[in-house]
Amino acid sequence: MGLELKRLLLLLCLGNALAMAQPEPAQEQLRRLSIPRVNRAPRLADFLNGTPREAELAVSDFRQYSPGDGIPITQPTTAYLSYDSKNLYVAFVCKDDPRLIRARLAKHDQILTDDRVIINIDTFLDRRHMYWFDINPYGVQADGNITDGVEDSPSWDTLWYAEGRVTEDGYVVLAAIPFKSLRFPAKSEHTWGLILGRYIQRNNEIALWPYLSSRKPGWVQQGGDLDGLREISPGRNLQFIPYGLYSRSRYLDAPPSGTPRLLWDTEARGGVDAKVVLKDAFTLDVAVNPDFSQVESDEPQVTVNQRYEVYFPEKRPFFLENAGFFTTPQTLFFSRRIADPRLGARLTGKLGTWSLGAMFADDRGPGKTTPAGAAGHGRSSPVGVFRLQREFTRNGRNSSLGVMATSQEFAGSFNHVYAMDAQWQVLGNWLFQGQAAGSKTREVDGQRLTGPSYRAGFYHRGRHFISETRYLDVSPNFRSWVGFFPRLDIRELRQRSGYQWRYDQGWLQSLGPELTASINYDRQGRLRDWNLVPEFRMSLIRGTDLSIYHEQAYELYQGRGFRRPLSAVRFRTEWLSWLWIQVQWFQGAAINYNPSSGLPPFLGQVKRLESSLTLRPDRRLQIEETYLFSGLRTGEKSGLGAAEPGEVIFQNHLFRTKLNYQFTRRHSLRFIADYDSVLPNSKWTSLSKDKRLGLDVLYTYMLNPGTAVYIGFTDQRENYRLDPLRSPALYRTTSLDLSTGRQFFVKLSYLLRF
Repeated sequence: MGLELKRLLLLLCLGNALAMAQPEPAQEQLRRLSIPRVNRAPRLADFLNGTPREAELAVSDFRQYSPGDGIPITQPTTAYLSYDSKNLYVAFVCKDDPRLIRARLAKHDQILTDDRVIINIDTFLDRRHMYWFDINPYGVQADGNITDGVEDSPSWDTLWYAEGRVTEDGYVVLAAIPFKSLRFPAKSEHTWGLILGRYIQRNNEIALWPYLSSRKPGWVQQGGDLDGLREISPGRNLQFIPYGLYSRSRYLDAPPSGTPRLLWDTEARGGVDAKVVLKDAFTLDVAVNPDFSQVESDEPQVTVNQRYEVYFPEKRPFFLENAGFFTTPQTLFFSRRIADPRLGARLTGKLGTWSLGAMFADDRGPGKTTPAGAAGHGRSSPVGVFRLQREFTRNGRNSSLGVMATSQEFAGSFNHVYAMDAQWQVLGNWLFQGQAAGSKTREVDGQRLTGPSYRAGFYHRGRHFISETRYLDVSPNFRSWVGFFPRLDIRELRQRSGYQWRYDQGWLQSLGPELTASINYDRQGRLRDWNLVPEFRMSLIRGTDLSIYHEQAYELYQGRGFRRPLSAVRFRTEWLSWLWIQVQWFQGAAINYNPSSGLPPFLGQVKRLESSLTLRPDRRLQIEETYLFSGLRTGEKSGLGAAEPGEVIFQNHLFRTKLNYQFTRRHSLRFIADYDSVLPNSKWTSLSKDKRLGLDVLYTYMLNPGTAVYIGFTDQRENYRLDPLRSPALYRTTSLDLSTGRQFFVKLSYLLRF
């Protein structure tokens, strides 16, 4: 492995030299605009019929960010900007063949695969953060936050207005963004950072004003300037969202000791979410008797025969909003650890170069899952999270220092985590990120644990060359109850390098190799695992990608070392506007982590398929079909004398059918059917035979992200039978005999803003 790592470092240096040698495009444009104030708000009809308007700022010099670098946009596009005392107005006139436009009626925030226009605004002009607003040709909206160096967050929602119309020669959209929906400093005149853009999906094309390049670091820091904004204010901006919820449920109660039974529950409750803006920059969110249930369901994932915990992303709006304030190199705060809070409060904001995030929740989840009679049964668990960050900008490079702390207590036990992190933008597109954390823990049994965790990495993102060099060190005694750390006691070095040749024109847009390698030891110096993965990638127009890779890997499990070769092919395409296909096929070796009693873990032959197909018969209907398969069989290297190669160990099938019909921008109906089956061979595995069928129907009326009506029904059936006259009363069958969870609910919420 040492020789391979040396080769990787050589490739890294060579790739960086090639990236630095690429010539910069000669085109550079004016990056400062002055916006006029108007007395009459523009209307969409003005841009459809040529109605005379007041003077507006027109922007038409859009340049490609991808696939080209600085070359003109392929379809004529003009943006018109103006403002008054209440709103910022941006209209786009986008020329195109209407038969080629890819867009549909959809829910809020679900247009990121559509043709659309974008508005990015840096209201603090800190060259690091932006609000983003997207609109598709039918006026459907999406919004979120951008933070350079951190993954974009679509979870931020606010009240703004948009209209759209497909025309004979393209489409026109108009956005009105209230100033009270934004945070910005209180002063008489403002200069904001600005990026305007257009996505043309069939070309994989992103074109922007001003000219941005992946050859240069960051996104926000390359934005232009918008000045001329005078006598505007976000106002007091007090916001209240009261809600009411009624549900009728039937569920299976199967305590560890006692008789299983089906119980009915009726719940009617209300609460309120309040938002208060402090000093024009900080936002205080308080949820009293909140409803933290999630309306959106989790995407299916394979959880069978997994050695480590599987990550399921957060779906609940309260925890999604402003989640970027709590994002650090290590996942010290994973909000799904907070299962059932009775109260939630969050303070987030920015003052100058300082960013602050603080959250408190009183979680009833631990008390509900603790058995009756045990310490903590019925009690709640307070959770606190604190984050403070200082940002620096020097010579056009963004850097930062931050601290973070999390705390949770329950029934005399506690977990406290404290951390410091840094981000430093080095020469060119090189970025350093690092974090050091420590924890103090007292378990319920009184055991005390302390331990550190470290992560550091150098990252390069360029138009051609990418590189990631990352080191992770986690003590066996480190604990983070509200974080996500699936592995402890590791010292891992990982390197990823790749080079892509890019083409500005034609059906082929990029291709090139990539190499990933990692090696991991525990704190006693034992080799835990390593892998080496060469890969080749190719991208075509119309969202078509192909990659092929082969992995050679080693893993130490329960004192025995296993070699795990694995080959894979990934393919996705959106060649047709009404059909999307994505397929991933894996074949090789995998460990049976759940052998039957008396057998040690052994190596089997694995086959996995991850496939999805999306149909859009018209602009209102979308049908998604997902099928996941994972199967393990005995092989020649299983080391089982009584086994014939090819005997089934287990098979896992997951099916999902999802239909969404969008009657209008506000009304939609969604149907989901999920089927999950685990079919084991008890000769070789201890897995149980499980079958589940879930049905989910949801009607949504959404006027805006705060004002909505949800009417839903869910039902889950499993291969159980409940017979009080039998012992045990609850037992497995071969068919889906028992409904283990059924619910009908109605939820209403209404946004009040002052």
